[in-house]
Amino acid sequence: MVVSAMAGRSAVLGAVALSLLAVPAQAVPGRAGAEPQPAAALPAPDTAGLAAVLDSVVAQGAPGAMARIDDGTKVYGSTRGLADRSTGRALTTADRFRVGSVTKTFSAVVLLQLADEHKLALDTSVDHYLPGLLPDDRITVRQVLSHRSGLYDYTNDMFASSVSGFEAVRNKVFTYRQLVNLSLAKPRTNAPGAAYSYSNTNFVVAGMLIEKLTGHSVKTEYENRIFQPLRLSDTFYVHPDTKIPGQHANGYLTSDKAGAEPVDATDQTVSWAQSAGAIISSARDLDTFYSALVRGKLTSAAALADMERFSRVNSTTSYGLGLRRRDLSCGISVYGHTGAVQGYYTYAFTTKDGKRSLTALADTSNNSAVLNTLAGTLESAFCGKRAVTRSPATPAEREDVAPAAPREQ
Repeated sequence: MVVSAMAGRSAVLGAVALSLLAVPAQAVPGRAGAEPQPAAALPAPDTAGLAAVLDSVVAQGAPGAMARIDDGTKVYGSTRGLADRSTGRALTTADRFRVGSVTKTFSAVVLLQLADEHKLALDTSVDHYLPGLLPDDRITVRQVLSHRSGLYDYTNDMFASSVSGFEAVRNKVFTYRQLVNLSLAKPRTNAPGAAYSYSNTNFVVAGMLIEKLTGHSVKTEYENRIFQPLRLSDTFYVHPDTKIPGQHANGYLTSDKAGAEPVDATDQTVSWAQSAGAIISSARDLDTFYSALVRGKLTSAAALADMERFSRVNSTTSYGLGLRRRDLSCGISVYGHTGAVQGYYTYAFTTKDGKRSLTALADTSNNSAVLNTLAGTLESAFCGKRAVTRSPATPAEREDVAPAAPREQ
């Protein structure tokens, strides 16, 4: 690895740590036939604005927050606060963490690779591949991957109380079918294909499809198809183990009771999510993953086009197949996913051409103020100083483990 001199400065003030650095990053060749937005069209990242967002995140209750921007030739990093409240260790951009629903993009990529291999057809019924699993054979693979199946999200009930719900499942190991059965015990939200309704159940079904069609665990398929080819050395699927390997940020679940201490949620099986949310990674690896994806390094051009066939969710967000598009205040659109798992909020997005990527983390959850504020890292990273202050009309962010919340994440 070639590393240039640090640009910026590092400071530690009590529980607050900041680092702004610029180092060369390896570029990935572009995808043939693509018409990406020219890199010159992007303003320089607003590193001061980025640091200010992270300051606000910590002020709102996150023990720590960080962001890493990979700009093709330079990497910019900013950190604030703590990775571990008990030891006082400062958070770094190299720390591993639980990525939550960013996992959904990995699961979608595996299924689209299987479609490229003619082992799967997106518009075929899920029940064709998993006979008798679902009560409606009109539900297709495409509808599952785009959250248009109508399958109820079982986490609405599981986490109706954030802390007690988590404690009830943090060491539990579920089968996929048990999770699907929790969903099927409730009425569906809509007819197949009729509407978008975010549901973790969809990507539990995706995991079942991966294992049925390959004869291997999702862990094996993630590793062989994505982690190893992209050399994602910080990325793991350890379910049902509870530990995060190596240096990592601890995750803190905000209590439902005002003033109560947060719960250290770092160690957990994440069996309640599995292929919907159990991957562990780092900011560097997520930047690499999304850049490679949009450059056509993981699927055929046709499969990527399917992923990028977006349906509008709200005024700023659209959803494709396990992939989200965010339309920013400066007119730039970015592609990736958000993640919420107990103790961690993640934003991981890249430009259309994959030449600039951002991953941002707050090591807390069950804190809507932090979730909304962390979204500002996208504006600083991609719009630079042209970023517009969030307007009251901008839709609020929604957790994917929030009780009975509209699924806008």
